[in-house]
Amino acid sequence: MINVGLSGFGLAGRTLHAPLILAAGMRISAVVTSRAADVAAVLPQARVFESHAQLVACEDIDLVVIVTPNQLHAPQALDALHAGKHVVVDKPLCIEAAQADPLIELARARRLVLSVFHNRRWDSDFLTIAQLIGSGRLGEVVAFNARWDRYRPAVQNRWREHAGAGLGTGLFYDLGSHLIDQALCLFGRPDWIQADVFSQRRQAQVDDGFELLMGKGRVRITLGASSLAAANRFRYRVNGELATFIKHGFDPQEQRLRADIGPLSPGFGAEPPEDFGTLTSGSDAKVETIASATGRWLTFYEGIRHSIETGDAAPVAASEARTVLEVIEAAVLSSNEGRRVHFDGR
Repeated sequence: MINVGLSGFGLAGRTLHAPLILAAGMRISAVVTSRAADVAAVLPQARVFESHAQLVACEDIDLVVIVTPNQLHAPQALDALHAGKHVVVDKPLCIEAAQADPLIELARARRLVLSVFHNRRWDSDFLTIAQLIGSGRLGEVVAFNARWDRYRPAVQNRWREHAGAGLGTGLFYDLGSHLIDQALCLFGRPDWIQADVFSQRRQAQVDDGFELLMGKGRVRITLGASSLAAANRFRYRVNGELATFIKHGFDPQEQRLRADIGPLSPGFGAEPPEDFGTLTSGSDAKVETIASATGRWLTFYEGIRHSIETGDAAPVAASEARTVLEVIEAAVLSSNEGRRVHFDGR
């Protein structure tokens, strides 16, 4: 049995990570939090620590899962690796790409697993798109458009929305990390990026929206998010030389976890038919409903367990998470300077 130490027990740690870790057949033996009562209610056997240092000092902990504010990711991961622990970091891996290098090198030198929770690779809609592209039914893809529009006009009292929490706050680091990772999985590193990262809500302290345009050869990749979208246009639109796929709605796994529906429950990652996407043929405009693949975030933690037990590659390589940070940094530079940024140094 792999013993897991969970550093952080907020919404993400308690609601998203913990159920998946347990369902993957691992044991949560310790938690770092100031809310001991919350831990006792759901993990009565787990020890509760006040500091990350206390956690990584435990000899019986095999894997440390870091679910803390973004600016803490790099130093806490480094401490855990130095202590000989395997490490999973909630996305993003850290704040700057350069911060990832010592983590990657240390993990490699000590033969430790270092991975990042880019769970949206296992969303139902994204799996469906990957399957469609692989099947050739779209033809060669020329445009990929992914959006994450929501209506959240009120600024919430949480670290992600407060400038005083330091670097790595805002919607771009939060949702942009997911969208960028998905685009990189499909198309690889872009040639260039043009970005606008902005705030629109009246009380906003950090960015609450973004629009990215990236080019990869003749493919155009458009990613965006808004906090003031009362009506969503679509979640994905993929144009190929043969057909277009359009998808509305969101993967259901997060909402089911929030409702205390476990990842091993029947139909956990299945979308309702009303959320299925449509494929429109370019030759005759025929519209076909495409049943969504079953989403499965559990695959990530099953992969982590397998990697620890066998030494095989992690489900998300830390080097891939580093590339996400390179794109984030280039996007911020593009937005600040109002210009297209190339990934060949121009």
